[in-house]
Amino acid sequence: MHGGDIYSYMEMNGAKPLDYSANINPLGLPDNVKKALAQNIESYSAYPDTNCRKLKEAVSAYEKFEADCILFGNGAADIIYRICYALRPKTALLTAPTFSEYGQALENTGCKIEYFGLSPEYGFTVGTGILEQVSGKDIVFICNPNNPTGNLADRSLIYKLAEKCRKENCILVIDECFMDFIAEKKSYSFIEYLEDFDNVIIVKAFTKIFAMAGLRLGYCLCSNKEILLKIEKAGQPWSVSTPAQVAGIAAIGDKDYLIRTARIIDEERGYLSKNLSSFGFTVFESHTNFILFKAEQTDLYDRLYKKGVLIRKCANFKGLDDTYYRIAVRCREDNEKLINAISEVIKNG
Repeated sequence: MHGGDIYSYMEMNGAKPLDYSANINPLGLPDNVKKALAQNIESYSAYPDTNCRKLKEAVSAYEKFEADCILFGNGAADIIYRICYALRPKTALLTAPTFSEYGQALENTGCKIEYFGLSPEYGFTVGTGILEQVSGKDIVFICNPNNPTGNLADRSLIYKLAEKCRKENCILVIDECFMDFIAEKKSYSFIEYLEDFDNVIIVKAFTKIFAMAGLRLGYCLCSNKEILLKIEKAGQPWSVSTPAQVAGIAAIGDKDYLIRTARIIDEERGYLSKNLSSFGFTVFESHTNFILFKAEQTDLYDRLYKKGVLIRKCANFKGLDDTYYRIAVRCREDNEKLINAISEVIKNG
């Protein structure tokens, strides 16, 4: 189960829900992206550029990383699966809870998975204990900021983890798909150290930050070109459509959009966290565009569903149960609707 399944709801109810289950930028698709998609419509009849040349140049400038060390795919999930299919690890280490597709992709290749449990008592923070579990692993996945908790791992710990993985001849995959929602991301992203580690892969996506979930565009960065070539060969050649490439080029140059996004997310996350806490929920600190909270009501999802509001049930995340929920951070108008709906549900018992 994933968030964002508005289609099943519409099929059952004949109306579009207020969707808080998917963590998409509340500003929506940037205007310059809409314009670029319309202006380039005549180019969509030709096959897409399999090397994503123009997009690669644009992302290289944005990330300040060598263009030949960037690979694109049909969303971050596509990249994650290709990494697993390409490298065929036999043993892996994941945190729990974290994004479920790591485990699914690894299981598809027959990989044995070990978990490093994150404790709610410590806000699901990744501790130094994870270093002790690297030995004997072929690959480690870490999500930063983590999904569904929204917290950040300290960069000094990530550095130690990268060093430990290198010593153990282990690949470290860092998922930074939600990093661009953070105003001070330069203090947390591992990209500036990537050239020093040939065993580290960073995964990112346009999906969330630029509200391009339907276009599907993700990428990975890795200084090890041999590994990058293996990942490339693990997928089909036309995985990135021309519209996705056009949209990516237009989006990556919109710095004002990113500045406005960080400001709105910070303000609205504070508004939502305060109101959720007022209901007696346990709200976990988040640094990105979603919030994890714990409620006594195990039927909160169902009762909000009846009011036309979708939130994310988190029981299928390893390490969580049916009292945990995740919501996206949206605009104030929508956030007020969500808070009012929860208030009504609680008042009605």
